[in-house]
Amino acid sequence: MKDFKQFLLRGNVIDLAVGIVLGVAFGAVVTAFVAGFLTPIIALLAGKASLSKLSFTVGGDPGTTFPYGGFLNALIAFILIAAAVFFFVMKPINALMARSKPGEPVSENVRDCPEYLSSIPSAARRCAYCSAAVSPV
Repeated sequence: MKDFKQFLLRGNVIDLAVGIVLGVAFGAVVTAFVAGFLTPIIALLAGKASLSKLSFTVGGDPGTTFPYGGFLNALIAFILIAAAVFFFVMKPINALMARSKPGEPVSENVRDCPEYLSSIPSAARRCAYCSAAVSPV
């Protein structure tokens, strides 16, 4: 039971749980925005009252009805949710990561330690890795 408690309280499990909860909440907000605002605007532009009522019938008198409007609503919602995640989550995170990326290392005159064969500054008198005495250049 102790191992299970440690597993649950590890940082990455809690981070994952928080991420899933926030993702579901964000998805619900975006879905409500798409259903409440964007889909009706697209339906008005298409000249229909509601895309969800679009359908076609195949066959005779009773026929088979295919309600493709619900699929169009879901497809538009998916595309808009993906766009919202990309532009409001991924782009800012990528910009932040690019800004915090470490720059090029400062070039300094270095040479190899004769004992440890590691790079040390040219003016060093001892190797930082093996503490061997070296003569400065």
